Amino acid sequence: MTSPDAVPGLDALRPRLPSPVQERADERFTRRGLRLLLKRDDLIHPELIGNKWRKLAPNLAAADGRTVLTFGGAYSNHLRATAAAGRLLGLPTVGVVRGHELAGRPLNPSLARCAADGMRLHFVDRAAYRRKSDPRVLAAVLRETGAEGAYVVPEGGSNTAAVRGCVALGEELRGRADVVAVACGTGGTLAGLAAGLGPGQRALGVPVLRGGFLSGEVRALQTAAFGGPRGDWWLDEWFHFGGYARTTPELDAFAQDFEARHGLPVERLYVAKLLYGLLALAEEGAFARGTTVAAVVTGAPFAA
Repeated sequence: MTSPDAVPGLDALRPRLPSPVQERADERFTRRGLRLLLKRDDLIHPELIGNKWRKLAPNLAAADGRTVLTFGGAYSNHLRATAAAGRLLGLPTVGVVRGHELAGRPLNPSLARCAADGMRLHFVDRAAYRRKSDPRVLAAVLRETGAEGAYVVPEGGSNTAAVRGCVALGEELRGRADVVAVACGTGGTLAGLAAGLGPGQRALGVPVLRGGFLSGEVRALQTAAFGGPRGDWWLDEWFHFGGYARTTPELDAFAQDFEARHGLPVERLYVAKLLYGLLALAEEGAFARGTTVAAVVTGAPFAA
């Protein structure tokens, strides 16, 4: 596979790698004998933020200048990042959006940003979207969008190339923390992160969707990427707050308080749920005194 460094223009985007690791003094953790680190992947690039860079860069390399077609919901950060990459690199992009009924409505700010960045949006009904991995459904989508030669990236960007791209995240944190936690949508970042960590380190995934399906997805991604399981990882399924793109007043109040304490804008759909979950686990005594916990800040609030 082509190296990401060989993609025309990709190196000129000047990603900040490795991303910074910052210790934050937070009495809610320190009084339990815990250190809190933030792995600031949100600072990698202002538009290809966090794990979006790590997952997209190897896929952009594999696309080798072809149209990139990918999938997402109406508020998908992955669609936003793919559209931004297309604009920055001069690559055509197509976004297949879940929900045929959305085609006749004004675009929400997230999809409007995708369109402004040049992404062609194609809306499909939810039944077809659920079958998007079926070769016949995919072939129909490619025909309907006029993108038969496109390079296809799955929903959330999680494929073998993306998982391998996320190994570097774990490698950058070797020896820095006992537990490294990340919010999960499709599991690709966790799969690569766990593979990159060193002996004695554990990776914690905090799913932002309901369903309890992610363990199997992570195992399948690791098997496809590495031939079998890698690293020591586990999931805590209790902090999805109702599912993807859903929040509550409690979560919003927590995020606002964290922002005020630490001067860090907290993205609500992933990062807020991760940080809330870590604090709840700390308060439950889930981490032994003396544990260093690193939270991967995978994204920042997108400007509308």
